[in-house]
Formats: sequence, C-alpha cells, structure tokens
Amino acid sequence: MTVMTRKTAAKVPASAKWPSLHARYQALLAGSDAESAAWLREQLARVQGMQDSLPAHPEHLEAWSAGHAAQVAEAYAAYLAQRRQGSPRRYFANRAQALWFLQQVAPTKAVDGAWLHGTLRQWRDPRYHGLIRTYLEELGGGDPRCNHVLIYQRLLSRLGCLDLPELDDQRYLQGVLQLALGRNADDFLAELIGYNLGYEQPPLHLLITTYELAELGIDGHYFQLHVTIDNAASGHAHLSIQALRQLCPADDVGAFYQRVRLGYRLNDLGVDTPSLINSFELEAELLRVLEHKRHFGQFMHSDHCRLQKRTVNQWLAEPGCMPAFLDALQAQGWIRRGEAPGNSRWWALIDGPAAPMYGVFTAYEKQLWHDWIAAGWQAPVSRVMPGRWEASLQLDAPLERTTQETDIEADIEALIDSMAGNRHATPEGLLATQGYLRATGLAQEEPR
Repeated sequence: MTVMTRKTAAKVPASAKWPSLHARYQALLAGSDAESAAWLREQLARVQGMQDSLPAHPEHLEAWSAGHAAQVAEAYAAYLAQRRQGSPRRYFANRAQALWFLQQVAPTKAVDGAWLHGTLRQWRDPRYHGLIRTYLEELGGGDPRCNHVLIYQRLLSRLGCLDLPELDDQRYLQGVLQLALGRNADDFLAELIGYNLGYEQPPLHLLITTYELAELGIDGHYFQLHVTIDNAASGHAHLSIQALRQLCPADDVGAFYQRVRLGYRLNDLGVDTPSLINSFELEAELLRVLEHKRHFGQFMHSDHCRLQKRTVNQWLAEPGCMPAFLDALQAQGWIRRGEAPGNSRWWALIDGPAAPMYGVFTAYEKQLWHDWIAAGWQAPVSRVMPGRWEASLQLDAPLERTTQETDIEADIEALIDSMAGNRHATPEGLLATQGYLRATGLAQEEPR
C-alpha cells in the first residue's frame, strides 16, 4: 500500500461500453471485460506526465525502499509522541467516521492482491515466484483465517457494515485497476511490477489507521497484517524489488524500467487515504441517510405524533426537509445534543431489540445518530488490540474436498480461475488455492 506521492483528485472517466467504473468493476469480477487492456492503456497515458518518487535507476531501489521505511517510522514516532502529549486522533474524530472509511475502501479491499492473479500461470518459472508468493499470502494459502479478503469481510460483518451504501463511482477506481492488471498480466508485466512495487511499500496512513481503530474499539487486524507483511526487509516490499530484478530483460533495462514507473504511478490515481478520510462530514452523512430513508418511511407513521405542528409523515414527504426535521427533534426535546445519547428520547426509539423503531437503521446508521447526538461527548471505550477478535475464531475444521475437487486439481487453469478477483474467498476458492499449492509444489514447509 502506498502514499509515496500524493494521489490526484482528477476523476477517471468510464468508457462508452461501461457507463461507470462500478459497472466495469462488476464485469471484471465476472471475467467478462474484454476491453480492459485498452482501458489500462488509457490510464497509463493519463499518468505519463505525472511525477513519482522512484530513483532514476533500478539499482538504487533497495536504498530508496529502506529510506522510505525509515521516513515512515520517523513520522509515526512523531505521531505517537504527539498523541502522548494530548493531541487528538489525526484521522477519526469518532467511530462513525471510521465505519464510513471502512466502507469507502471496501471495493479495493475486496480484491486485495488481484493485480498479481495473472502471474499464477507462470508457476514453472522461478523468476515469478516472488510475485506468486505475494499473491498466495494475500489469499492466506487457502486458510480462511488468513485470507485477506475474508478478514476484511469479517470485519465489516462484525461492524454491521457488510451491506455497502451507494458509493461514489471513483471508489471503484483502484479495484478496477487491480483487476485489469491481473487480467492482462502478460501484456502489462512491467506495469504490473511497478504497481506492485508501489502498493507494497508500507505507508504512514496504515500505521495511524491501525492505532486509531484500536482506540475506537475496532479490531484493525487487517491493517496491522499489512504493516508486518509488507516490510522492506523480507516482506512484500522486498519481494517486489526482487521480482523487478529477476524479470527485467538485461538488453532493455531502460525501456522496461520506464514502463515500471508508469505502473507505479497508477497507485496515485484517485484520492489518497488522508484526503478521503478528511472528506467525511458527520451531519452531511446523517442527512444523506435520512433523505434515503425518507422515501420508505413517509407513509409508515401514525398522525398522533407531531413535531412543530407537522406529522412525521408530512416531514418525510417533502424532499430537503431533513435539516429542519433534525432541528425540530432538538427543539421539542427529543434529542439533547452534547450529552450521552441515552439521555435522548429519540435514541430510545431506535436502539435495542425492544425499541419501537428497531431495525429501521443499520448498525452504521445508528452510529451516525449516536455520534451526531453525542456531539463531542465521549463514553470510555476499551482499546481493542489488532487480532483480538480474529484470534477467537473457531475455524480449525479443514475444508472437505470432494472427489470432483480432487480431480480438478490436475487442471491448473481451473484452479487459477477460481482464485481470480474475490472468488478465492469463497469455500471453492479456498480449496482451489490449497489445490494450486499442492499441484505446483509451491507450498512452503513449516519450521521443524
């Protein structure tokens, strides 16, 4: 994951065939976007004039990567010192903002590592083994406890955020790039290596995100995992440089490296993580949710309850009235902002299995209400160390292989197909990953 350079906020347009990036994303997940190579060339042309932080010559990459890691470590130490001196959280003012962020980046996390999928076919060539190993580790080697996509899905599920809201189309950009690179690995090998090189450099935002999620009672194991696995000494950051050295043609180093740099810059398309987090506005997000709910609730309320002489149905019937509706709830004492939400009558209507409006709002939407009502009031929250919830999982029972699945092990292409996109996170995909490791002989032995 990289923030080596600041991402551009310029929006990437969709093509004529695919009216949105979301549509192209879904097509790539289904394996049906035959135009993805042409789209990739368009994106590479977009980054042609961009700057990057890579050294001028590939032989300096180790020093560059070590220098970046040192800078991140120094910046994180300064952040921790500031926090110890009483500075507030840098990213997440409240839990609602953290949940919002986790949903915004979900399309990318759902295809973690997908840009490397096409390298699986080169398992006979040891020069590719670093890239393949990186992808297999993203898949957890077929272990449901270690599959990165499954870890993120479990996180969203625990938080009640598995059903994503309608996202801005640009939130699918990086996921589309990753899927397109994975689909066209042979034609874009240099660019794939460059993208991998950038993505696997551990960024500062990963460390801060992990720390602040823990403070908010959210298990940041997914993010902590990438802090350790992407390290520059022996992790994915190291393997990314090793792959470049092994696959760069000796008679064409200059041209190959320039293509690598273009692939590296693809990381910088879209909004960078700190800017995305900073774009969150609590009241605006709550109003967005209410405006969406308004369409479903405008005929569902009785007329005996009135706010400022208007029934709830009347409030909900008119577009754009939700800001005034919030004001009315406060004016009539239903909401007491700046206090514990439990002090507000409105909270008693929506929270708890016996609440009259139980189920009207999702866990995320209730968190929006909670933090908006609290308006700075904070209850003590127990810090959750990364991996606490994951460690409690009872997933020791091995996946059972059927006769058909055993037979398919001989068909490497079928196994690879089941490991594409996010299909590897399904029971069939997990079995396929295990089968691929056995069939190719790439399973690593444990110390003994």
